[in-house]
Amino acid sequence: MPLGLGRRKKASPLMEEEDGGERSALSVSQGGGMPGSSLSPVPPGLPPPAPALRPRLVFHAQLAHGSPTGRIEGFSNVKELYGKIAEAFHITAGDVMFCTLNTHRLDMEKLLGGQIGLEDFIFAHIRGQKKELEVYKSEDSLGLTITDNGAGYAFIKRIKEGSVIHRMQLISVGDMIEAINGKNLIGSRHFEVAKILKELPRGRNFTLKLCEPLKAFEMIAPRSGLGGVNSSMSPSGRGTLRLRSKGPPTVEELVRTNVT
Repeated sequence: MPLGLGRRKKASPLMEEEDGGERSALSVSQGGGMPGSSLSPVPPGLPPPAPALRPRLVFHAQLAHGSPTGRIEGFSNVKELYGKIAEAFHITAGDVMFCTLNTHRLDMEKLLGGQIGLEDFIFAHIRGQKKELEVYKSEDSLGLTITDNGAGYAFIKRIKEGSVIHRMQLISVGDMIEAINGKNLIGSRHFEVAKILKELPRGRNFTLKLCEPLKAFEMIAPRSGLGGVNSSMSPSGRGTLRLRSKGPPTVEELVRTNVT
């Protein structure tokens, strides 16, 4: 391991792979700090401070398709984060599909997952154009990896090259799956949606109702040009604030290891 690299204690994942999904628990990495974002670790064995004494972490966010910068604070789980984003930009919480960190692009490697650095910049991807397509299931596997946002939306995280879905240019990474064969899937977890897709009979058509994220002009490009794009912004962090579905947030420090 390179000199000075921190070894992070494994967090409970917000994103579960395979056909993986986002959970309500969330971690925030503590970096150099932003104004209003300082937080001291809780010593081992001591109870967390009373809610009134806990400092409020402040983050900065924009809508991925373009917007002024907003201040986001006072959330303790993923649903509350979406609600605070909605308040900041005068939209409904249901408009927020998912968030990426430090890039406005549809880069699933930067998907808001198990942790947020205190200096990370949040980009919220909101609902855009709806589309309905008929798909012929010529193979048992459609070539999709599905995740969910922890707030009732399942969407496409990856598309396998050469698969049934890959051959359909109108279906893209980031598309939310609203319905299959007329069955409303809003509120479903990723594994429920994946199960329905797997159980569809081979050799038949099925109807897929999708909603794509609202895109900025520069993001309207062939699907192959959108994946794996890295931003010049990079996350930082030296500790983890865990936002849990039950109980108060807690801070864990990184174990730093020097390798000679």
